[in-house]
Amino acid sequence: MTTVLACLLVLFTLIAPDEVSRLTPAAFVRIPVEGLLGVALVLILPARPRRVVATLAGVALGLLTIVKIVDVGFFTVLDRPFNPVFDWTFVGAAAEFVTESIGRAGAIGALVATAALAVAVLLLMTLSVLRLTSLVVRHNTTAGGAIAVLGIAWVVCTVLGAQLVPGMPVAAHAYDHSLQVRAALQDRKTFAAESAVDAFRDTPGEDLLTALRGKDVIVSFVESYGRDAVEDPEFAPQVGAVLDAGNRRLRAAGFAAQSAFLTSPTSGGGSWLAHSTLLSGLWVDNQQRYSTLLASDRLTLNGAFRRAKWRTVGVMPGNTRDWPEGAFFGYDRVYDARNLGYRGPRFNWGTMPDQYTLSSFERLERAKRDRAPVMAEMPLVSSHAPWVPTPRLIDWGDVGDGSVFGPMATAGDSPEAVWRDPARVRAAYRGSIEYSLNSLITYVETYGDDDLVLVFLGDHQPAPIITGQGADRDVPITIVARDRAVLDRISGWGWQDGLKPGPQAPIWRMDAFRDRFLTAFGPQPHSSR
Repeated sequence: MTTVLACLLVLFTLIAPDEVSRLTPAAFVRIPVEGLLGVALVLILPARPRRVVATLAGVALGLLTIVKIVDVGFFTVLDRPFNPVFDWTFVGAAAEFVTESIGRAGAIGALVATAALAVAVLLLMTLSVLRLTSLVVRHNTTAGGAIAVLGIAWVVCTVLGAQLVPGMPVAAHAYDHSLQVRAALQDRKTFAAESAVDAFRDTPGEDLLTALRGKDVIVSFVESYGRDAVEDPEFAPQVGAVLDAGNRRLRAAGFAAQSAFLTSPTSGGGSWLAHSTLLSGLWVDNQQRYSTLLASDRLTLNGAFRRAKWRTVGVMPGNTRDWPEGAFFGYDRVYDARNLGYRGPRFNWGTMPDQYTLSSFERLERAKRDRAPVMAEMPLVSSHAPWVPTPRLIDWGDVGDGSVFGPMATAGDSPEAVWRDPARVRAAYRGSIEYSLNSLITYVETYGDDDLVLVFLGDHQPAPIITGQGADRDVPITIVARDRAVLDRISGWGWQDGLKPGPQAPIWRMDAFRDRFLTAFGPQPHSSR
């Protein structure tokens, strides 16, 4: 029985898919080439080197098992596999999320349990390989014949491209991550070449954003506001109702809006990749590209506003510590959870309700007299996982220092209770998106004027628990203004009227936005007659 379990453990590591949705019996009908090569090596090596190689192979398979487990987590949250070159930064982000969700003691406990599990996997896998090595040596003739037959079958299946499960060849291999390392090294050169092209690098400030002079411009990212929020039948009726009602109210207040879709470089998480993609005009889909961008002199959208004499601010309610990246993006001032004056309770990961974030920005910046026009980037966090508890909208005059939100943070079921039922998780997600959108809409109603321009968009689609596996990466984007001349400037974009893009709305890659925005709102050529 022990030998059978050891064999199953090794085979599982070599051939098991890294997506939970693909764990079917047919997915295990595969021939792992690494297993065949390993058995062949055992058969030809002398006793002492064989044991050393078996031990090293056990450790390597243990590490592969750990990576595969991480892959499952990445597919569950981000709908993609773990990249061993780019994705170590997510360890810190995950630790912060766990700490904010279950407390420091719970996070430490989770870390200790994770470390213990990793050690156990390495030990069990090494012992399993050593046991199977002894078995192969004792039955070397049978093992040699089996390797020959399976090796021929592997070659035939490779040539034919045989698959019992789409996307999973019968002739299996487990070295995908080694290929990622080579691709990562090449990607550095590719990104450097892309970064070198910038049509606006040397544009003087007086030639930038001339059509927005005197306007306050807010670029607001709504966390996890993806295309599914406005098209999936489980969410679209309620979210659509919020947007339709907002259309009516904003039109009554003299505002108009146009909407479309952008394709985000990320899904399920990694919001900073989407933010930097939109603002830099470069496709930033991994941490290596993000770090390279921060070390460059790339002109960001924020930096263009600053060059054109706007006051630029970053309103970052999700930041709880110093954020040196703010200097790269071109902010005159960064507000975060520590200096926005919030005196209310945390809403799980969300440090403060979106309504408070918007209200404090109004108080700290737009309400000042004799000021320069302000451009603000403002990621909103109330629709961040785990999506409960969700605040409710109150009268803007009652927001104050945020203490009024106190009872809301403990109302309703806990995240632990909600997350036992995927249907309740999806309902909580929908409710949080409705709240964030209503916060933006009512902010414009309450504080909007002829000089306000609001650009709001999703940063990425939510996790696959909301969208299902394989969802696209499109997010809605909307521009709202009372001054019709602002929307006239984008009339050639083909965007749709209103706050909600329809199924046929244009789709751009997110990195296309910076250049199109700067072009649309810069000097326009005069038509000759």
